[in-house]
Amino acid sequence: MQPAVTLRDVSHHYGGTAALRGVSLSVAEGSVLAVVGPNGAGKTTLIRAIAGVIDPTGEVLIDGDAAQHIDRRRIGILPQAFTPARRLTPRELIRYHAARYDAYPDPAAVCARVGLGLSELDRPFERLSGGQQRRVCVAMAIAHEPALLLLDEPTAGIDPAGRRALWDELERIGEAGTTMIITSHSFAEVDRLADEVCILDDGAVLASDTPADLVGAVAGGHRLQVTPAPPSL
Repeated sequence: MQPAVTLRDVSHHYGGTAALRGVSLSVAEGSVLAVVGPNGAGKTTLIRAIAGVIDPTGEVLIDGDAAQHIDRRRIGILPQAFTPARRLTPRELIRYHAARYDAYPDPAAVCARVGLGLSELDRPFERLSGGQQRRVCVAMAIAHEPALLLLDEPTAGIDPAGRRALWDELERIGEAGTTMIITSHSFAEVDRLADEVCILDDGAVLASDTPADLVGAVAGGHRLQVTPAPPSL
């Protein structure tokens, strides 16, 4: 089966700074890849390259087609820094964003999927909490049911309960066959959602494997250490 996403020797520079250095990887159709690494590692640039927002050197293929030339309706993207029109409501934002992809979902149903209730549906975006705003942005990304979902730190700023609700929905999306690439600083998020993890640092891939195998390679096997109590006098 052809990979959903393929990168071959992808590099990109901002001025004299190398953001990506010869990145090669593939993402199986219907799987979830988590990209982790420190700030400045190149994670956001990698997402932008796959989305076709930038034009790097090397090859970026989506279902075998060049990323810059594919039907944009096949991709849903949540940038790390994204603020929609602040005076619009979630209902209005979802309708507007989905219509750009010729999709017309029920905004209330989309909001419910990311843990937003009817009380938030018609409240201006600027009057929502930071976590609620981020969930609206996720709702906008999934509203047109993309085949490939690119999420740059999707749960940043969301409270623990909201984070778990969003993980539940992302799991359902993955089980339905959507391919996902997620950047994250949360090990709990990666462990729960990812089929494979790519460690990126200074624009280069350091390692790529399943979460369990990466942990095993770094931490080794389980070890039990027992320290006896000092003898009583």
